[in-house]
Amino acid sequence: MKNQRNEEDQLFLEKADGFLTANVQRRSFLKYAGAGAASLALLAAGCKKDMNSDDMGVSFGTGDTAVLNYAYALEQLEAAFYIQVLNFPYESMNANEKSLLTDIRDHEIAHREFFKSALGTNAIPDLKVNFSSINFNSRDSVLGTAKAFEDLGVSAYNGAGQYIALGDYLVLAGKIVSVEARHAALIRDLISNGTFADNTVIDAMGLDKSRSPQEVFAIAGAYVVTKINLNTLPG
Repeated sequence: MKNQRNEEDQLFLEKADGFLTANVQRRSFLKYAGAGAASLALLAAGCKKDMNSDDMGVSFGTGDTAVLNYAYALEQLEAAFYIQVLNFPYESMNANEKSLLTDIRDHEIAHREFFKSALGTNAIPDLKVNFSSINFNSRDSVLGTAKAFEDLGVSAYNGAGQYIALGDYLVLAGKIVSVEARHAALIRDLISNGTFADNTVIDAMGLDKSRSPQEVFAIAGAYVVTKINLNTLPG
């Protein structure tokens, strides 16, 4: 069991590292994300957890599976938001903003597809979302929500890193959160130039803030319709 687990972990890491570092074009990244999905193994078959929902909601599983499903849920939410933004662009969206938001959308979809492929049968199902509280015709509403989502995502990764048991998985999470932080800085500057790293997200020690999974879902849960069971999440 141990040797099989080590071999599968290594295969997962090789595939994941290649995915996250490759120069993937917008029109091909989804194809790349899905390539080799059947061979990606997060956990040995004997350690597989049932991800079906019950009366308590969708379970994230336990251990590293729970943490990665947690990240997957947040990436689903962000991807769905940016897809909506680009499908129904606000009237004042100029070419530069559209290009930048398209890049962010593509990154979020790539992150979503990465976790889906990596988790395989251990992945939670597609979540249903509700963005009715967001005015997609308003630049202020869209960018304000984008800012909140990006800041939330960065704080979520920062808070969850301590719960990842396998060090190499932590490295991969670090590669993703660094991209999320770039998104956060960009959105902040679109709203008000020079606010990319103010004291609302960075403390006196120069460190980005972090949130526990429970704190994150207290905010993100307002946009998620699917019932989620947070009982197996750490923290």
